[in-house]
Amino acid sequence: MAITQANPVRVLLVDNDPFQLATLTASLRLHGANIVGEASNISLAENLFRSLQPEIILIDLQPPAEEGILFLQKVRKVNPKVGIVVMTSCPDLRLMGLRERDIPRGIKIILKAAVSDLSLITTALSTSLEAAEVGAEISWVGTQSLLQENSYIAAISDLTDVQIETLRLVAQGLSNAEIARVRFVSEKSIEQIVARIAQQLRISPERGRNLRVILTSEYFKWVGAPRY
Repeated sequence: MAITQANPVRVLLVDNDPFQLATLTASLRLHGANIVGEASNISLAENLFRSLQPEIILIDLQPPAEEGILFLQKVRKVNPKVGIVVMTSCPDLRLMGLRERDIPRGIKIILKAAVSDLSLITTALSTSLEAAEVGAEISWVGTQSLLQENSYIAAISDLTDVQIETLRLVAQGLSNAEIARVRFVSEKSIEQIVARIAQQLRISPERGRNLRVILTSEYFKWVGAPRY
């Protein structure tokens, strides 16, 4: 179903960045999208979903992502046919602690770095209803060329679930000994996993900087969180 002025599919936009919310809303409206509601937080999004009954949800998913995913799960329980398009800065949702089984089927995911123009978003909106209707698998939109060009993003996708979870725990500030206790393995095993993560991401210690600090910085960069 095309997103056009003649066919005004109702879209609810959810984004906790007020400036981005306002600019994206205005831009999408200029491209024919019928944005019927704008929510800057999940609580407001839930209220607007009940009152406006949009056919599509367009949400910017940022860490912590659990609240956003819970909202999408609730939306699908109320209306299994609602289209869902997720925008994210994170090239691998596992980095935010999400598992595929937690994410409703039929979702279109757009990596922000892959957006060269708004047609990518409007196309995803157009196809999200059919994806929800047939219960299609989760699909990333417009990332193929980006993955081919960015070997670092490709390397992240090749990390195992254990490596991803270890990287998340490192970024949370846990020591190797603490991670070992959490994962019920030896501290030596964690040291080896951390070393393999760094090797796969082609990261090496820099003079005056600890490897764990570098990995943590990279982690927060890729989940789209502020870096300090």
